Amino acid sequence: MKSIFVIGIALVVLGGAVLGYAQYSYTTTDQVLKIGPISATAEQTHTVTLPPLLGWLLLGSGVATLAFALLSKKK
Repeated sequence: MKSIFVIGIALVVLGGAVLGYAQYSYTTTDQVLKIGPISATAEQTHTVTLPPLLGWLLLGSGVATLAFALLSKKK
């Protein structure tokens, strides 16, 4: 039962993180041009948006998992 409790806590934390950080960005570097020893690169910023519904689903499933772990422990 301890593993179910840990999974529930992890789901709650992940749900809160998704709700707190709805989007994140990362940068990639691409080689645009290369002529002999000369090369040109370009940096591109990509933004990934996470839907709030995902955060609420993770949070709700984490709370349900914690409730299941606590109620099954008492029996």
